[in-house]
Amino acid sequence: MGKRVFVVDDERVIADTLCAILRKYGHNALAFYDAESALTAAQEKEPEFVISDVVMPGMSGVDLGVQIRGRFPECGVLLFSGQAATVDMLEAARQNGHNFDLLTKPVHPKDLVAKLDGAQRSMPRDPQESSIRQSQEV
Repeated sequence: MGKRVFVVDDERVIADTLCAILRKYGHNALAFYDAESALTAAQEKEPEFVISDVVMPGMSGVDLGVQIRGRFPECGVLLFSGQAATVDMLEAARQNGHNFDLLTKPVHPKDLVAKLDGAQRSMPRDPQESSIRQSQEV
């Protein structure tokens, strides 16, 4: 059985698309369009994994990750971003003891699923598909 995954992105099409992909792979994925609503929902349905954009209005994905881990230490957190400025945010979190994996946008579905399923490396991709940088621990 798949994991209960919260997907958080202020761009609805991205959150909805990632949820559809994760459901295809057997996960129970729920979309949220801001960090605050994901935190509220987590009180009723504890997530096993949170995938969040870093830069969003209101609470950032980094702050969401810190709060989720504080409430649910066993919950996995994966962040993704298309903005270079997120490196500073992630570094500040790391210095406070919070290490998060980061995928760069656009996120390839196979990379996302591999990370979620705990694979050590991303699954091989079709060479004709566009490439993205591999995930990195920040």
